[in-house]
Amino acid sequence: MAAGGGLERSFVELSGAERERPRHFREFTVSGVGTVNAVTGAVKYSESAGGFYYVESGKLFSITRNRFIHWKTSGDTLELVEESLDINLLNNAVRLKFQNCSILPGGVYVSETQNHVIILILTNLTVHRLLLPHPSRMYRSELVTENQMQSVFTDIGKVDFRDPCNYQLIPTVPGISPNSTTSAAWLSSDGEALFALPSASGGIFVLKLPPYDIPGMVSLVELKQSSVMQRLLIGWMPTAIRGDQGPSDRPLSLAVHCVEHDAFIFALCQDHKLRMWSYKDQMCLMVADMLEYVPVNKDLRLTAGTGHKLRLAYSPSMGLYLGIYMHAPKRGQFCIFQLVSTENNRYSLDHISSLFTSQETLIDFALTSTDIWALWHDAENQTIVKYINFEHNVAGQWNPVFMQPLPEEEIVIRDDQDPREMYLQSLFTPGRFTNAALCKALQIFCRGTERNLDLSWSELKKEVTLAVESELQGSVTEYEFSQEEFRNLQQEFWCKFYACCLQYQEALSHPLALHLNPHTNMVCLLKKVRKENVMEDICSKLQEIRNPIHAIGLLIREMDYETEVEMEKGFNPAQPLNVRLNLSQLYGSSTAGYVVCRSVCKIASTRFLICRDLLILQQLLMRLGDAVILGAGQLFQAQQDLLHRTAPLLLSYYLIKWGSQCLATDVPLDTLESNLQHLSVLELTDSGALMANKFVSSPQTIVELFFQEVARKHIISHLFSQPKAPLSQTGLYWPEMITAVTNYLLQLLWPSNPGCLFLECLMGNCQYVQLQALECFSQAASEVGKEEFLDRLIRSEDGEIVSTPRLQYYDKVLRLLDVVGLPELVIQLATLAITEAGDDWKSQATLRTCIFKHHLDLGHNSQAYEALTQIPDSSRQLDCLRQLVVVLCERSQLQDLVEFPYVNLHNEVVGIIESRARAVDLMTHNYYELLYAFHIYRHNYRKVRNHFHCRCIKLQFGGEAAQAEAWAWLAANQLSSVITTKESSATDEAWRLLSTYLERYKVQNNLYHHCVINKLLSHGVPLPNWLINSYKKVDAAELLRLYLNYDLLEEAVDLVSEYVDAVLGKGHQYFGIELSQKILDKLEDYQQKVDKATRDLLYRRNL
Repeated sequence: MAAGGGLERSFVELSGAERERPRHFREFTVSGVGTVNAVTGAVKYSESAGGFYYVESGKLFSITRNRFIHWKTSGDTLELVEESLDINLLNNAVRLKFQNCSILPGGVYVSETQNHVIILILTNLTVHRLLLPHPSRMYRSELVTENQMQSVFTDIGKVDFRDPCNYQLIPTVPGISPNSTTSAAWLSSDGEALFALPSASGGIFVLKLPPYDIPGMVSLVELKQSSVMQRLLIGWMPTAIRGDQGPSDRPLSLAVHCVEHDAFIFALCQDHKLRMWSYKDQMCLMVADMLEYVPVNKDLRLTAGTGHKLRLAYSPSMGLYLGIYMHAPKRGQFCIFQLVSTENNRYSLDHISSLFTSQETLIDFALTSTDIWALWHDAENQTIVKYINFEHNVAGQWNPVFMQPLPEEEIVIRDDQDPREMYLQSLFTPGRFTNAALCKALQIFCRGTERNLDLSWSELKKEVTLAVESELQGSVTEYEFSQEEFRNLQQEFWCKFYACCLQYQEALSHPLALHLNPHTNMVCLLKKVRKENVMEDICSKLQEIRNPIHAIGLLIREMDYETEVEMEKGFNPAQPLNVRLNLSQLYGSSTAGYVVCRSVCKIASTRFLICRDLLILQQLLMRLGDAVILGAGQLFQAQQDLLHRTAPLLLSYYLIKWGSQCLATDVPLDTLESNLQHLSVLELTDSGALMANKFVSSPQTIVELFFQEVARKHIISHLFSQPKAPLSQTGLYWPEMITAVTNYLLQLLWPSNPGCLFLECLMGNCQYVQLQALECFSQAASEVGKEEFLDRLIRSEDGEIVSTPRLQYYDKVLRLLDVVGLPELVIQLATLAITEAGDDWKSQATLRTCIFKHHLDLGHNSQAYEALTQIPDSSRQLDCLRQLVVVLCERSQLQDLVEFPYVNLHNEVVGIIESRARAVDLMTHNYYELLYAFHIYRHNYRKVRNHFHCRCIKLQFGGEAAQAEAWAWLAANQLSSVITTKESSATDEAWRLLSTYLERYKVQNNLYHHCVINKLLSHGVPLPNWLINSYKKVDAAELLRLYLNYDLLEEAVDLVSEYVDAVLGKGHQYFGIELSQKILDKLEDYQQKVDKATRDLLYRRNL
């Protein structure tokens, strides 16, 4: 292809940290003297954004390396954020609110001096100067070894915003244009702060604040046409001759270029003319008519210009460039000029290029000495970014930037998929929705409900689930309906919330500005709520596709990251220590990690689809494979070579794509440290000293974890191990650096490459379970019945086979996962095993009960209820229902308990609650209130009135009479030493009477104990400890039988455990077991042998 007509390279948009919590802004109010009587909101300006780069941001050994500031204005509010790609900055976000003022669009300008970062701000009424310390003055040494440091905004709270030296009202002099939105501000070489505003007459007002450390006066000057002939003409010539009926020459866009002891002010005006002013001489140096460069300009000359924009770019070698955007209906034109200086302080413009575009709404554009980057927003609400080299692109063809698309509008859900799980997966898959959009949607969805929106990614997921399920349950008026009706209702509410998220994702992704750093060539797209980075991507140069086999082979070679050489580990020891420490911080911030790993995810996702399509194309070529299409002998080559090379590529990119979207498990720090100790003893790792480092601001994917923990330092050390130039002269050109870092990261992730850094990192950070355990267990299930080892593993002790071998295998694995505490994997494997159970309803019941139990333990109340409803065994289902009621009551999660639909289980749950209400003390859990809420929620007022209200009245008004009657009964039954105090109730004395009678009247087989316990359990009354202790001493077996008869499984298990301990000699006296000294000696000897064998085994394992 010709150089001027082709796409030499393309760029792709990479989102930043979308999973971070909403940024915490420290807020300050700026109240200016003289603005109190201003009408708030009288002036409405559009939102705007901008950025500032440090001069040495592209130098490898600078303290401001890869640091920049960006901001957003909206009404009276200015948000400022400092970012770094190398370290995490603390206190880096502030929000300033200017009372009774509105910030001018683009009215924020940042400069740096040797000691300060200076921010100049213009509102419609005031100007401000903020002085902040320069990063180089905040640290004693340029060598920074921490992974976090303070931002320049850390001490902004100490700034006096009303200091008259740094704040001034804009004078209300005639001529200042009240409705203008353009402005400019700069620092003079003497430290003065200057602010430029358009005047209504076409000139420019410049307000000057003296240097902050030198007393002086505020001054205001107006730059007017300095030509004597112009002044004379205006003085006496009639307006018809002067042509005053034409458009005003009021500036639409201002820009400033500072030179030694002067500043050139450029104004692009409504009359389509560009004017250049000297501030020092206060005169107009040049006027140029831009319509001379517009091919069709007749209509434009008769109308005032709107939408024109002006940008400057300075190159020490090439001089000053001016970029002019001329707006016209349904079209636009960029004109690029170079400023030329002639004798006698005269200037002219050298026209370099004119570039045309059919896009209408230009939001912003940035200019360098070689390129134009432009940002549009089209009629369909789509963001368009393109760039072009204005010197060498003869054909005028713009290069596209592939933008991050909005998530899909509809989620397709099959009948065998759970709507909630599918919507949650789409909402919380990394790279789709931002935390800010989800929080905003949640706030609107739960209207009228106050919620804490400072949430982590996992907390937000729980809140979203709770909110949608609560809305769903609140809409249910019937207490019985079919599963299909419930599923349809569930899908309706999740679809509603998803649509809300889409709406805010689109709104908050609205672009405001482009920010380009000419020192590193990094381009940032500034949006309403987040910063986006644009990076260079590979654009394959396929000249032609006359030879498809050759073209496919070229693509495969471009996409293959397989290498036989392992990357060097660690920094070059020959480099000085300060150099190695400095390099170790490069791209170490969370922001850089997100951007690099999003790049990997983008590449892997795109190339996975390419490989898929290549496989399909190759199959088609094989079917059509005659000599006309493939040529002689190429069919065999395609079959043997290309297919075998494409398939591994497809699998490799799928794995990397999955790792880029799989969130790492959050592991406690003590668990990480323990794991690393085990690995160090085993000497398994090859990646050097792993450290338990958990400085993470938001959940990471496992690829992000790998990059931050291990890969980044290996990649940086490799990049700078053999530099082409001295490191002190090395610049950080962002497109080259991000492309190189991404390529090396892909090499380290590539499955077939030598080295195991990725796997070792996952092991060291306890991420091996989700990668391997479940997948390995699932694959091994197919070998049951074929492998002798597996058959031995699942064989029961008595040799009895109670179910199919594969179900026995699943049962063993589920027990193992349960023991090591992995409930999520238990649920996944049990769900998989259900398909194996088929029509075996007993196994189905066991597996679904297992799923219910672990969902309930994890707090997944809705999933637990759903699993409960699918248990085919009514007895197990009733046990689980009873457990659900008790657990949710203990957790005080009564809303869930009340709002579950209980399809075909309504009477059972009412019976359980009534039974608990009778058995449990009202001061512990008031189940009667739960019954009341349960019936009210279902509008069952008859039940409330007849069943519950009467009971409450009886309890309320029959209390004293019942107590008096009880005391009289106790006295009549001759209980000795009746205690009638406030501390002892009639109930307490009744229990004492029962205890006395059981001790006094003893019968064979302790029949009275059996009758009393049976009666109490039949009424759901919990047994007092004294009764349990007395009965287990005489007949523990019968007590166990009673527990089992009344489904008291936990109590039964505890009793059996205690009994086993008693037989072994621990607590035998509580069961009336007498052990001889001989037996005790044998038990002690046995325990000593077991202890010795255990120690020997552990010693051998540690060898």
